[in-house]
Amino acid sequence: MKLTHIKSAMIAIAFGFFTAALITAAPAQAQGGSIHGHVQNAAGSPIGAGSVNMTTNQNPEKDEKYKYSFPVDVQGDYKGSAIAPGTYIVVFYQDNKIVDYFRDVKILAGVDLLQDFDMTRKEFIDKMSPEDRRALEEYKRKNAEATAENAKINNLNALLIQARQQNKAGKFDEAMASMQKAVAIRPDEGLLWFELGDAQKGLKNYDDAIIAYKKTIDLDAASKKPSPSLEAATYNNLGDTYAKAGKPADAATAYEMAAKVDPAKAIMYYNNEAATLYNKGAYPEALAAAEKAIAADPTKSMPYYIKAQVLVQNATVDKSGKIVAPPGCAEAYQKYLELDPNGQYAADVQGILQSMGETIHSTFKAGKKS
Repeated sequence: MKLTHIKSAMIAIAFGFFTAALITAAPAQAQGGSIHGHVQNAAGSPIGAGSVNMTTNQNPEKDEKYKYSFPVDVQGDYKGSAIAPGTYIVVFYQDNKIVDYFRDVKILAGVDLLQDFDMTRKEFIDKMSPEDRRALEEYKRKNAEATAENAKINNLNALLIQARQQNKAGKFDEAMASMQKAVAIRPDEGLLWFELGDAQKGLKNYDDAIIAYKKTIDLDAASKKPSPSLEAATYNNLGDTYAKAGKPADAATAYEMAAKVDPAKAIMYYNNEAATLYNKGAYPEALAAAEKAIAADPTKSMPYYIKAQVLVQNATVDKSGKIVAPPGCAEAYQKYLELDPNGQYAADVQGILQSMGETIHSTFKAGKKS
């Protein structure tokens, strides 16, 4: 192989796809010069393997053993010392092939010479075959696209983190501005619309928040890897938004979808549904949700409390002034106390039961608080 021609295989080698054979460094010589440098391929990336060999032979490919050989480390750097002064051909060698070289490299005693192998230089690229140059340009194009995409992702992540912090701090207008920038950059990413919806809900822009949450669900469902947890969380927040917007039936449907998408957390979504609808005065819907929460997990106390609170709305007072509760009301209050005797509403519940003339159990089985 002549030094003035570089075969097509060299492009693959220059990209650093092969592992160099082990070469033992030449014995050190006293009072010599030294050399060091960096090796990078035609795409500008370090080549972390191979060796830099030195010879005085004008046809170095015929050297079975180079006079000096120095390994290239994983960063693409090399160095060698104790080199006899003289004029050399310096070769970058990889996978038993010459990849790049320089003639007339002078080594002086006591001098450390810098000799880089920069294969992005015109001289090297001009020696490539047309096929190799096309391959190089395609590699550069894809690498540039990947770099731009990574920069875009980093920017989106920064905006998302910023918006979450702003939402948490109640700075909803700032969070909305952050996420409007984000969705303009990547309008097909559901998670960004979710965070935008949270900001809009915080600002009480309920119609806009509903649109953002629905966008999240649609985009996630259409993605290659849908996230049930993201969709369920979105339906949960959508239910809260509908409730705040005065649409209890739509709220109930959204919460039901959250439970359907993520059944492992159904109790949480039914509980949220019952509490949200109760607080908005949607008592029939809250009662239905409480019943579903109880069916999903009868060991949680809060659904019993909500059920009792809804039922007590229909209580009457007899002639003696005693409260007459509808069927199931007192039982639900008693169950709440049984499961959470020291809970947030325990004292109130005891007072209500006493006003009903109910006997309050003196001993309760403490259950897990909800």
